[in-house]
Amino acid sequence: MSTAAPDRPEALDGFREDGVYLGADHRRNERRTRLVTGICALTLAGLLSGGLATGSMALTAAGIHMAAHVAALLAASLAYALARRHAGDTAFSFGTGKVGYLAGFANAVVLAMTSFLIAAESIKRMLGPHTVDYHGALPIALGALAVNLVCVWLLRPTGVHERRHDPDGDINLSAVHLHLTADAAVGALAVAAVLAGRQLGWTFADPLAGLLAAGLVAKFSISLMRRAGSALLDINPSPELTAEVRARLSAEGEAVIDLHLWRLGPGHHAVIAVIAAAHPRPVEAYRARLAGLAGLSHVTLEIRAAGDHGHHGHVH
Repeated sequence: MSTAAPDRPEALDGFREDGVYLGADHRRNERRTRLVTGICALTLAGLLSGGLATGSMALTAAGIHMAAHVAALLAASLAYALARRHAGDTAFSFGTGKVGYLAGFANAVVLAMTSFLIAAESIKRMLGPHTVDYHGALPIALGALAVNLVCVWLLRPTGVHERRHDPDGDINLSAVHLHLTADAAVGALAVAAVLAGRQLGWTFADPLAGLLAAGLVAKFSISLMRRAGSALLDINPSPELTAEVRARLSAEGEAVIDLHLWRLGPGHHAVIAVIAAAHPRPVEAYRARLAGLAGLSHVTLEIRAAGDHGHHGHVH
């Protein structure tokens, strides 16, 4: 018993017919990512020059991390462009909404490598202290921190409606925002280390700041890997949404014998469900129960008569 005629395209997908699962703020995030990339590239040059000139490990650590997130910003920009340009490409079975998750995971790996490099250089400086020009390092550290804070503000996540039913939101943006937040924290530690060295003579503060920065960056990296990885591996992103789908589909005593929910992109989810009913209704009736459910963009349903385990038909 087929529950949907294959020659009726309106029955195939009543949720997101264009198959585009990009975030609501995709273009805005893409433009701002490009702007911040340029700002950070200029700041990178200043930090590395300042670190080499003054001998400050804290400044060098900030520069190393800035270089890492310039690369991260470039990767994020490319991910936005690719996802947008290929959004309608049928080669992508469920759209290009996950391109950003892939970029986010790659950026998490870059963060992890950055934390290792900073930690290694900081330990080296602890074992063999270098002379630091604290007076020359301070204005550079303050300038870099100011730039980082501006960039963090520019890339602040928006899309409140989108995040209400998908707390992770645009992970591609979250990844670069996390890079910049980490760099701002590294910059604050650099300022504190330079002040401690200049005012109190604490020469150990500079490499110690580098070690603390490495630990903070590593923590951010692990958090981002978990978030991006769960999306790439199709781990259920919302038990609450899954429970709501199950409740609606079984509202009249039907049994939901199979149910899968996964992310398609920021704010977009897909569902596959198999429903068994003593008196099956048309598939459009079951789909109508899910209409308007926030965050649900693609639905595949199969309706079976209770006690019949055969394949009876499906609708996308």
